[in-house]
Amino acid sequence: MSKKIDAAVSYYSKQGKEILKTVNTRTDLSADELIRFGEEMAIIEYKLTALEVAKES
Repeated sequence: MSKKIDAAVSYYSKQGKEILKTVNTRTDLSADELIRFGEEMAIIEYKLTALEVAKES
């Protein structure tokens, strides 16, 4: 089970890095895009936190 959790953490971490890379490199983001990316990052952070708690259990 630990390997599956580690794989999921790796996957979501990579997704978060890609979102940050997109936001940091684009200069023409609209407010709607910023909100959408923020919501996606919040979801990813929530999942990562849940996975870390599951890993400790």
